[in-house]
Amino acid sequence: MLNDQNFQEEIQKRNLVLVDFFATWCEPCSVLAPILEKAVESFRDKIDLFKINVDDFPLISQKYNVERIPFVVLFKKGKPIQGFVGLKPEQDIKEWLAVHWYEDYAKENNFKLNPNKSTVQRIIKGLFNNEKKYGQRHCPCKRVTGDPEQDKKNICPCASHKKEIEENGQCFCNLFKK
Repeated sequence: MLNDQNFQEEIQKRNLVLVDFFATWCEPCSVLAPILEKAVESFRDKIDLFKINVDDFPLISQKYNVERIPFVVLFKKGKPIQGFVGLKPEQDIKEWLAVHWYEDYAKENNFKLNPNKSTVQRIIKGLFNNEKKYGQRHCPCKRVTGDPEQDKKNICPCASHKKEIEENGQCFCNLFKK
């Protein structure tokens, strides 16, 4: 459980952390909480979700200038990188988190996310459409056969993306570039 004393230490231990600043009396906060939980569940063991009750932890809330709630902030290794205030649909939150996760993945592997934001958004929409349809984020540029063993290699980032980047300067679907 996070508190005023351990907040910074705890979020620095993790790569990506989504923090939900809320209050128990806030109706939009109550609506957003399960949406965030479901969105983060989609990134199993890649993004952690923490909740901060602004009434119980005023120092943290003050430090991050929480003036309206719900207030959601994505932290990378303890530093805030982006956030939003208010309600958002689950799909929008998932796509927003995906951009950051794939960007982080690219950096860790010494390549980049495509700099064209609309291309990235289109590909990520395709990934989530495939997740809805097939249960996994299969690369939009790969055919889903229905054979789980064969399709497993096409879950983004797919088994061939590094070789494609090395040989062509980008992966086939154009999400990652050299």
